Amino acid sequence: MNANAPALSGLARRLVNDGVLNEELATQTLKQCAKNKRPFVQELVETETLEASLIAAAASDEFGTPILDLDCFSLEASPKDLVDPKLIKKHQTLPLYRRGNRLFVAAADPTNLHALDEIKFNTGINTDAVLVEADKLNIAIEKFLNAQEESLGDALGGLDEEALEDLDIQAVDGDAPKEDEASEADEAPIVRFINKVLLDAIKSGASDIHFEPYEKSYRVRFRTDGILNEVTKPPTNLSTRLAARLKVMSQMDISERRVPQDGRIKMKISKSRAIDFRVNTLPTLFGEKIVLRILDPSSAKLGIDALGYEDDQKKLYLDALHQPQGMILVTGPTGSGKTVSLYTGLNILNTPERNISTAEDPVEINLEGINQVQINTRVGLTFAESLRSFLRQDPDIVMVGEIRDLETAEIGIKAAQTGHLVLSTLHTNSAPETLTRLLNMGVPAFNVATTVSLIIAQRLARRLCKACKRPADDIPDEILKQEGFDDIGIPRKDFELFHPVGCSQCTNGYKGRVGVYEVVRITPKISSLIMEGGNALQIAKQAKEEGFNNLRISALRKAAIGLTSLEEANRVTKD
Repeated sequence: MNANAPALSGLARRLVNDGVLNEELATQTLKQCAKNKRPFVQELVETETLEASLIAAAASDEFGTPILDLDCFSLEASPKDLVDPKLIKKHQTLPLYRRGNRLFVAAADPTNLHALDEIKFNTGINTDAVLVEADKLNIAIEKFLNAQEESLGDALGGLDEEALEDLDIQAVDGDAPKEDEASEADEAPIVRFINKVLLDAIKSGASDIHFEPYEKSYRVRFRTDGILNEVTKPPTNLSTRLAARLKVMSQMDISERRVPQDGRIKMKISKSRAIDFRVNTLPTLFGEKIVLRILDPSSAKLGIDALGYEDDQKKLYLDALHQPQGMILVTGPTGSGKTVSLYTGLNILNTPERNISTAEDPVEINLEGINQVQINTRVGLTFAESLRSFLRQDPDIVMVGEIRDLETAEIGIKAAQTGHLVLSTLHTNSAPETLTRLLNMGVPAFNVATTVSLIIAQRLARRLCKACKRPADDIPDEILKQEGFDDIGIPRKDFELFHPVGCSQCTNGYKGRVGVYEVVRITPKISSLIMEGGNALQIAKQAKEEGFNNLRISALRKAAIGLTSLEEANRVTKD
């Protein structure tokens, strides 16, 4: 044997000892591997020196590792966008599944520790090898990478990885940062990383992106279907540069790290589609936390039928929208879909015959044909001041982003009393509490009773995945009774509940969201109760007697028709 020949060890030595490969050929193959910079097993298979099944059997005997048959494994379950495609191609490894903080990758040579270490460094996750046959692995890798490219292209109008740096990204307003301040943030790796995160968020249907620095780690999370999920953990030392890049994109003051800042980004991802991001920075103990709210104009044009209103609730909303005057109030916590409900109503009303003006903080979605005003309290442009100006401009319909104080409430009430339709929001938990909140603000009971025409309280529940949901036959009737299903107006024999399961097409058994609504029209009896000083409980009782479903009943009805689960109904409506 040549003194300069590589020493045989590991899998090569096992193959020689088993008599399936002679020592001279093994040595030559190892030399060729070093020259071509590719794995030993891959060289054997591609040169047709040995069959992949023989190599896998020898490796299994040598290392006591069972062989996984990739033909029986669904690639749809493989974690997407976790391992860089370049590493997959370089080391001929394929991510199979993740269990907690351990990633299991398919490999034809489990002794390739360099590959495992590089994947671990790249992902920040402990990595273990699963033995597979090399020929099947090559086919699976090709399918996996092709599927990734196709899904990204479909979601983003044909945009591929090569186009990441060429995206048309621009700030909506603000002063551009100085060139020397922005240089560090414009490094190519940082630019590509941020662009990819933004694209992945759009592709996954996320509503918010959180960039969060901590003492010993940094994480990026997406809020998808109302739930935050960690998607990546870039190196902690990139914290400052990531924040700088996002601030450059939204044209904030890159040198100011002590106070919160607001900005906007517009990303044009195709000729016909652009996405806006509302950006906010917050100084924290270990750097600036940055949150981006994704504002997709198409969400305001879904139409009322797509929002999840029941037939009677939809009719109540449409009837109120077509009244010449009055006030429609939408209420719920942050992230409950109030803005989409309001914009859907404005889209219905947006015709050339109507003059529509809105005062918002911030303006989230731009709508053609509607006069939108961005509130700026620093210069005195408040909700109340905007409303006063609207009333001098011959409006038909006025939308106020939020009623926060008595002055705004009084001007809105006055507008509704003088022939205008007023739409607005309040932060309360239910429709009856909205009425008592106005009274507590100081609005006279007579004005509330005669002006407010409709109140919509709402939540967003995660929608069950149609592909994997399973019947919930394990819930006893006694439990259903305790939960309140006797009050939903659907006989037990006519509905079926489902549990979430989870598959490659969804997130933990859910895909998308559906609105849960309490729509209450202010009837003469409810008006009388307001005039008499009735509290929220009394108003709620009267609304129930008149057939207006509260949020709890509406959520249970969504569960009964299979749109969501009982667990999710409890999450969004149960105290």
